[in-house]
Formats: sequence, structure tokens, C-alpha cells
Amino acid sequence: MYLIGLTGSIGMGKTQTAALFEREGVPRYDADAAVHALYEKGGAAVGPIKDMFPEAVSDGAVDRAALGQIVLKDAAKLKELERVVHPLAGASQVDFLTAQGEAGATHVLLDIPLLFETGGHEFVDCVVVVSAPADIQRARVLNRPGMTAEKFEDIISKQVPDSQKRAAADFVVDSSVSVADAHRQVKEILTALRDRQGTALQGRLARATGRQEEGKQENEQETGA
Repeated sequence: MYLIGLTGSIGMGKTQTAALFEREGVPRYDADAAVHALYEKGGAAVGPIKDMFPEAVSDGAVDRAALGQIVLKDAAKLKELERVVHPLAGASQVDFLTAQGEAGATHVLLDIPLLFETGGHEFVDCVVVVSAPADIQRARVLNRPGMTAEKFEDIISKQVPDSQKRAAADFVVDSSVSVADAHRQVKEILTALRDRQGTALQGRLARATGRQEEGKQENEQETGA
């Protein structure tokens, strides 16, 4: 199974591009959606987050805006959150990859916003970066509800610059064009990858399960288990 890593900075059109891969029949793992599921009512992350940051949980679900206010400007608290969320997200990724392997999928898309920032680009068979000119990116993001120029600058300051992502990519999709043109680019990528054999799967699974074990060990150390 060939692992395609899809990423792009905020406002670059990654979500729309991911949908184009899905339209071509490529199964997609959506890292953002996986985390959102963990935060929803009944999600596996709700209890641990309530224990750490009770003010971030309301009506049985994690209030993402409140959680962001707590952790985004406090590196220690962010690390606490990651220690809980990363193993749980890793488990969901293992479930996805296992299911797709059993279904006989030849290629899968790992849609991960912080692929480079987390080192995940080293555990895929190729990297596709979605990009657009900076002025288009900025206009897209500032058009979002509740977004400000200050928030935008803070977000991109924490992300690997687009120029570096493009330089490290195997393929770049220009999302400043029409949807039809972006779709053509996706089709060309899949044609180029059609006969390639993947080698990254076992490393990806080992990384994900390793994160689960690491989180378990840290929790046991804290509780004295």
C-alpha cells in the first residue's frame, strides 16, 4: 500500500484538494477530523482533557476555542495536551491503515496539516503540498469567521514556511487555479504514482503504535502504576 502524505499551510486549499483525491477513489485519512472526533461528546480525549483543563470541557465535549486559549500560549500545557491526543490519534490512524490494507487499497491519502512540523513526512512514500500565492492565502484566511490578521500571523509563524514545504515536496498542487485545473493536477499525480510500490507502511504503523505506547508509559509513571 502506497502512502501519500498531503499537507499545506493554512488557507492553501488542502481540504478541497483532498476531496479531489477522494473523487478519484483514494481513501483518505483526515487528521483534523480524527482529532475532532476525539473532542466530541463521548470522544476518548474528553475525560483526560477534563482532568487537565476542566474549563475547556462543556456539555460533555471539548470546547476547542477555550482549549486553544489555554494551550496555544503555554508550551508546557500544549505538551500535556499532545501527550494525551497524539497516542489517541495514532490509534485512529492505525485503525484506518489496517482497514484499508484488509480492503486491498493500493494507495491511501494521509491528510495531515502539520505533516512537516511533526516529522510525519519521513513516514510516507511521497509528499504532496498544496500551495497558492501569499496574497490569495491571506485573503482566504481573513475571510473566515472570527479570524484576524494577528491570529493569522500567529498561526503561520508556527508552521513551516510554504517555500520550504514546496522545496521538500514530491508534488505541488497549485490551488489558485480553477477546481477543474486542480483536479487535472491531482489526476496527473495519481497517474505518476499508479505503478509505484510503497515502502513506508510498516514504519508509519510502528511510529503510530510507538506514540500510543509512549503515552501509556508516561501516564503509568505519573500514576505510579
